[in-house]
Amino acid sequence: MDKKLQRSWMMYDWANSAFATTIMAAVFPVFYESVAAVTLAEGTATSYFSFTQSIAVLIAAVLAPVLGAIADFSAAKMKFLKFFAFMGMTASVLLVTVNEGDYILASILFIIASVGFSGGNVFYDAFLPSVAKKEEIDRVSTSGFAFGYIGGGLLLAVNLLMITQYEMFGFPNEKVASQLAFVSVGLWWFIFSIPLFKNVKEEKSEQKVRQKSYVKIGFSRIGDTFKTLRHYKQLLIFILAFWMFSDGISTIIRMATFYGATIGIDSNDLIAALLITQFVGIPCTFFFSKLAKWITAKKALTFALSIYVVIVILGYFMESALHFYLLAICVGFVQGGAQALSRSIFARMVPRNKQAEFFGFYGITSKFAAILGPAVFGFAALLTESSRLGILSLLIFFVAGITLLQFVNIEQGEREAKAAEDPSDIVNVQVK
Repeated sequence: MDKKLQRSWMMYDWANSAFATTIMAAVFPVFYESVAAVTLAEGTATSYFSFTQSIAVLIAAVLAPVLGAIADFSAAKMKFLKFFAFMGMTASVLLVTVNEGDYILASILFIIASVGFSGGNVFYDAFLPSVAKKEEIDRVSTSGFAFGYIGGGLLLAVNLLMITQYEMFGFPNEKVASQLAFVSVGLWWFIFSIPLFKNVKEEKSEQKVRQKSYVKIGFSRIGDTFKTLRHYKQLLIFILAFWMFSDGISTIIRMATFYGATIGIDSNDLIAALLITQFVGIPCTFFFSKLAKWITAKKALTFALSIYVVIVILGYFMESALHFYLLAICVGFVQGGAQALSRSIFARMVPRNKQAEFFGFYGITSKFAAILGPAVFGFAALLTESSRLGILSLLIFFVAGITLLQFVNIEQGEREAKAAEDPSDIVNVQVK
């Protein structure tokens, strides 16, 4: 497969990971707590931030499968990718307008940017089987995440320097430095998306006659997805497993910094620890690509999820910045590998003619799961005035996900996907 095409695809991970690091994980949670929601009580600020996260993923979850189905029908994955990417870029830049007490504006802009980020990823992920052969999928998928760690980590390093040494950059205070960090995310996202937009093309497909609106087509195809999913037993089991463990992973990504801030860890320590996560993740993501070859992708993913169980338990007892640094290293070790292997395993079991549709379903699986974790933190903060107990709930999701994963037969799933090219073969696959 064309290496230039694969690198162009990977560069989008480099580009949009700036949003995941600077806005989603590091700077925005601290900025929300110390600036946007500074007029609110601690418990109220925590719940508002948590509910903002849940609303963002709820909207993305509802949109993802519909847009994926529409993109498959219209052969317009790239158009939709650009639309959502530009939405996320613009909203990220507009966060510069948020000031003290503007928690509603901050929440709205974050929700819009998150929808752009998540919506774009549906179509970006759907291009994976088009740019990589079967034997290359694990390598290309994990390399994409590694590119993301590098790109997101580099910009986060610059932003951390801007915020901690704001006077050196000529900024009056940390607030202004943080606001300009948001602007840098939008610009970074745009510039490094250009290779993907320029070089990755839509696969040629037979023109389909459209006799009803794309919205009706989208909902109709989602209904068909639910109906036909029974033909892909292994894919269905994996989706259930993914739904469980991705809840835990997503919650850790979205809430770690805010959680650390509420228990008194300094904002600079929080951002620095997440920067460490990024750069630890670079070699470790490549390591999991090799590990998948040595012991199979399923066993490598199981190993990564087991480490998350340890992280959750230790996170409950976290007291100091040193603890947060150590846990950040542990997260960096497994985060990219777990996400990349999940994506590549799923891609192996997806029929080629339903890539965007099924990746949309993949998206809704992770996004609906991601609603519950932040909501747990929000309700815990309101009811107990402490978010510490909420983290233990994540154990349920990781243990359940690991257990379900053991029942997935990836090779059988690949045969089921291939049989979809000839529906008459599906029965034969299930009988074997």
